[in-house]
Amino acid sequence: MEVLKVSAQSQPKAVAGALAAVLRDNGVAEIQAVGAGAVNQAVKAIAITRGFVAPNGIDLVAIPAFSKVEIDGENRTAIKFIVEAR
Repeated sequence: MEVLKVSAQSQPKAVAGALAAVLRDNGVAEIQAVGAGAVNQAVKAIAITRGFVAPNGIDLVAIPAFSKVEIDGENRTAIKFIVEAR
């Protein structure tokens, strides 16, 4: 499964384009975000992606979960979204 990492500075439309491409190729993707700003951008990107893939008859589902990631040698808790077609 392809993992897309989102930061607070990520452009939601750019993330949405990448997410739509991964979904068209693989049918499922994972988005990881650490921090409130990054989670905000990730949720916006998922909403925009729904608009991109809806004309192709794809309805998205996003399943949120916690994930442990290591950043600069430090363990952090991330929010991950498993995004797939319903």
